[in-house]
Amino acid sequence: MSSKKVEGSSSPAIRRDPYEVLSVSKDANDQEIKSAYRKLALKYHPDKNANNPEASDLFKEVAFSYSILSDPEKRRQYDNAGFEAIDADGMDMEIDLSNLGTVNTMFAALFSKLGVPIKTTVSANVLEEAMNGTVTVRPLPIGTSVSGKVEKQCAHFFGVTISEQQAESGVVVRVTSTAQSKFKLLYFEQDSSGGYGLALQEESEKTGKVTSAGMYFLHFQVYRMDSTVNALAAAKDPESAFFKRLEGLQPCEVSELKAGTHIFAVYGDNFFKTASYTIGALCAKTYEDTTEKLKEIEAQILRKRNELRQFETELWRVFKKLPTDTHRRSKLWMNC
Repeated sequence: MSSKKVEGSSSPAIRRDPYEVLSVSKDANDQEIKSAYRKLALKYHPDKNANNPEASDLFKEVAFSYSILSDPEKRRQYDNAGFEAIDADGMDMEIDLSNLGTVNTMFAALFSKLGVPIKTTVSANVLEEAMNGTVTVRPLPIGTSVSGKVEKQCAHFFGVTISEQQAESGVVVRVTSTAQSKFKLLYFEQDSSGGYGLALQEESEKTGKVTSAGMYFLHFQVYRMDSTVNALAAAKDPESAFFKRLEGLQPCEVSELKAGTHIFAVYGDNFFKTASYTIGALCAKTYEDTTEKLKEIEAQILRKRNELRQFETELWRVFKKLPTDTHRRSKLWMNC
């Protein structure tokens, strides 16, 4: 395997094999990788290592390694061709708010306000309390919703109990904020010791006049429109911006839940203030008609996206046959 410098590291350390970093074998399954990551992320979390400058680099290395091995496509690329096969610059990195300091936090808040997406880590205190099973879990019955305010870098935990029938139909857990607060929706799995380990997390995104995040435990694929993807695609190729308007239609991560009680949390991710939210749990069976309509609409959008891609290809093929004349090309664009 090839190697590179660790991005953001103060020392010229060689980027290590992700399997070596997480201390797992090449044939480790998803659960083994996830478990190894949880332990190391908690061990090197900046919250717990204020006097250890090396911990921050180790934490980033662990997070980077997990981002590769937890993604089937990135893992396959790495196994086949090493780091060269992975776009390291395009991979998401997270920052720890508690380790930034007031001035840097203000800059991060400003960039976030301007629309620059900034990913943050979940506080080590929250992760540790969950792992120890010492968190307070409030019941969230299917078909109901709860509103509240959570302090920054804190979390409110909820237990959603589902029956066999509800598990078969599928369940959606969704959080919204009319105050457009920044938050994370977290899902925890219970381990044999009675503690809870972080398994999934979704960042809130602005959708219309609210911010929202959802987790979908269904038996079919669902999609969401990510405006950031549209903006990046348009910025990368302004001439083709018109054709990129549907590139943001991205598949949501879909899992399945078994009957029983499942633990979710709303984590306050605002930079300075509390996060206002409403969390609800729904059974897909109750919304069968709406579900079928959404499937149909999503299928139509996907078809339109493919048609736009094909039309763009054909258009550029025509352009290549035309003389290099900016005026004529502009008129053709206007007619399109």
